[in-house]
Amino acid sequence: MSELHFVRLGFGEEAVEYRRAWDQQREVHAARFADEIPDTCLLLEHPPVYTAGRRTEPGERPLDGTPVVDVDRGGKITWHGPGQLVGYPIMKLPRPVDVVAHVRRLEEALIRTAAEFGLETSRVEGRSGVWVLGDPVSARPSPGGLSLDFDPRLHDEEFDPRLNGPEYAPSNAGQRREDRKLAAIGIRVAKGVTMHGFALNVNPDNTWFDRIVPCGIRDAGVTSLAQELGREVTVAEVLPVAERHLRDVLENAELQPRETGRAEPAAPAPAPAPAVSAGATAAT
Repeated sequence: MSELHFVRLGFGEEAVEYRRAWDQQREVHAARFADEIPDTCLLLEHPPVYTAGRRTEPGERPLDGTPVVDVDRGGKITWHGPGQLVGYPIMKLPRPVDVVAHVRRLEEALIRTAAEFGLETSRVEGRSGVWVLGDPVSARPSPGGLSLDFDPRLHDEEFDPRLNGPEYAPSNAGQRREDRKLAAIGIRVAKGVTMHGFALNVNPDNTWFDRIVPCGIRDAGVTSLAQELGREVTVAEVLPVAERHLRDVLENAELQPRETGRAEPAAPAPAPAPAVSAGATAAT
């Protein structure tokens, strides 16, 4: 594919307010659709803000009434703020668009970025984004002194971790040795051109996530490069590394349209392969 153009919009004291960045995304999206500009990736930080994708449930929003910006991407609610590298790749994809493949490419670039800083990350089946995998369930400490067999997050539909102390807080998932998300991905594709993108936690205050149910996931948490590595890491350090890996993965991708049409009947198989979760196509 063609060269990917990067635009650094603002960081630190020049962090870009979310709605202003969203307006700029729309402008770039329209220009890319009209072939007036090449594929373009906007890179920035935001001031603190909660954003909710189309699948967000009422019970996943802040309990204290903190304002939330409802957006047109897929996925659920998340937080953006200082210490987080946000990227909005605005790219024209062949039709019919393979959204899952686009998400996987973004994941790959961020997995490579984390690896360069010495952190091994992975994907989790059915959950988009980049993850630090936890210990096996049998080896994890029990939250609240309970047996994991009775973890209320898994068995009580009315249980709300936000009301039950720090032992259930998403920001403390590392202490519980659970899976924890390092980077969230949420996208939209309109007229064959992508919008929105990823948020990589470099060194944010992750307690912002404790006010919501991040991405609608109650049995895992969040983390950051600085938290996992046990040392200070800055967005300024990560920015050129992420840019290089995004360029390498996205520019060298052999883009193919999503396969469509009716397949020829096949012989019955003993067990069907698991399908990719629909939520992975545009989840936070």
